[in-house]
Amino acid sequence: MAYTQSHLDALQEALASGTLTVTFDGRSMTYRSVQELQRAISVVQNSLNAQSGKRVRQYQLSGSKGF
Repeated sequence: MAYTQSHLDALQEALASGTLTVTFDGRSMTYRSVQELQRAISVVQNSLNAQSGKRVRQYQLSGSKGF
């Protein structure tokens, strides 16, 4: 599925307003949790970046005290 900026805007608006239901293109989707909504935002952002040729790298750092 080809996502558009309007898809991303609708997802981000739902996250900002605290709702889990998103409506775009005449269809509604209710997410089970905020984490699921955030994953959907990530998927759409990655898709849009891929469509535009942008590469995004994410790094996860972790540390320990050596115990």
